[in-house]
Amino acid sequence: MPDPTQLSEAVQAHYTHSGLGDLILAALEQAGKDLNRLTPEDLAPIDEFHIRGRAATLELAQMARVDATKRVLDVGSGIGGTSRCLAREFGCRVSGIDLTDEYCNAAAMLSDRIGLAELVDYRQGDATSLPFPDASFDIVWSEHAAMNIPDKPRLYAEMHRVLKPGGTLAIYDVLAGPSGPVIFPVPWARSPAASFLVTPDELRSLLDGAGFKIEAWSDTTDAARAWFVALAEKIRKEGMPPLGFHILLGSDFQVMAQNQRRNLEDGRIALAQVVAKR
Repeated sequence: MPDPTQLSEAVQAHYTHSGLGDLILAALEQAGKDLNRLTPEDLAPIDEFHIRGRAATLELAQMARVDATKRVLDVGSGIGGTSRCLAREFGCRVSGIDLTDEYCNAAAMLSDRIGLAELVDYRQGDATSLPFPDASFDIVWSEHAAMNIPDKPRLYAEMHRVLKPGGTLAIYDVLAGPSGPVIFPVPWARSPAASFLVTPDELRSLLDGAGFKIEAWSDTTDAARAWFVALAEKIRKEGMPPLGFHILLGSDFQVMAQNQRRNLEDGRIALAQVVAKR
């Protein structure tokens, strides 16, 4: 297993862009948005940094039975798009944790600007050592975060620990496909050194080993493939828009998008939405 400190630094370096909040606001302004009256729809092109965006989030929320009574932890919360979506759509209270401090700062700023600061909060931290007491949450949620985490037994053990008895784990992850190694760079890693995919069977075993009982498993690879093909084609024809994922990942996002399209088309990666009970 790689050195945890070195890996943490590498992952943070992959995602961190100095002054990210200001970059996002400048892109919003360039796209013609009123910075004093931002809406969730204004943030949509950048808000949910995972394949199929808000549609995938709402699908998983339905599977996990999210409602206003639930206390939710979003592990790998990024710039807060998912937590804002859940808070706005369902009225639930969401805490986000992310390894990248710059993302947490941007998440808090954007949430405040669209009037959701009372329902969401963010803190920098390690998903394999969650800074919360036992049995703190009704739902632990994670989308496209486990790919950067090598110590998956510890990750899922921590998720299990902070869930209340009978609580729900809801995850949407990129998994290893059957057709060979991933072509890099991709949105979650520029090289294999920061990428730790498991197969669907391995994920099932990991969840079982952590004490979870899988209730629902949806393979969404075909939908992901269609979504990314459309995105890659749009970028190829129109170039990068003022507001998009390239703000988070830099100028090589176009290469990442093309590689991700090939990884999906070749069957090098798979996608799954999974709901399990503690």
